Amino acid sequence: MNLKINWGTGIVLAILSFMTFIIYLVVTMTTNQEFTHDLVVEEYYKQELSFQDQLNRETNSQSLRRNIQFEQTEDGVVIYFPSNMEVSKITGKILFYRPSDKKMDFNIPIELTSHEILIPGRFLEKGRWNIEIDWGYEKEAYYYKKEFTY
Repeated sequence: MNLKINWGTGIVLAILSFMTFIIYLVVTMTTNQEFTHDLVVEEYYKQELSFQDQLNRETNSQSLRRNIQFEQTEDGVVIYFPSNMEVSKITGKILFYRPSDKKMDFNIPIELTSHEILIPGRFLEKGRWNIEIDWGYEKEAYYYKKEFTY
């Protein structure tokens, strides 16, 4: 049997093959658990609406005589709060989030006994991290953020 394929048939077969390949990719990428399609931050749009408030708190932090200091040590990450503030009046939370894997994100409430807090290295996998400190002193709100590689 001699099978001849003309140009028209070849083009149709090529298009059908390409469409089949694209459908296969779409189905594989949406159903396979190996590929995550999460936003970097939960409730992204809700957070975007509070962005101006965050900018105001960040401006408050920058106007301090001494802002939060951040240091990486062998033991982990040390966060230093301003020494001119009374530690019992400092409140808030510290968020560590990993842009590449939200399962590694964690929050720590700020409960200070001194002007520094140590985050042990065992909680931090090697790689890029973002830290956000949403804190307050007396009736003033502050915000600090930093990107770092551990």
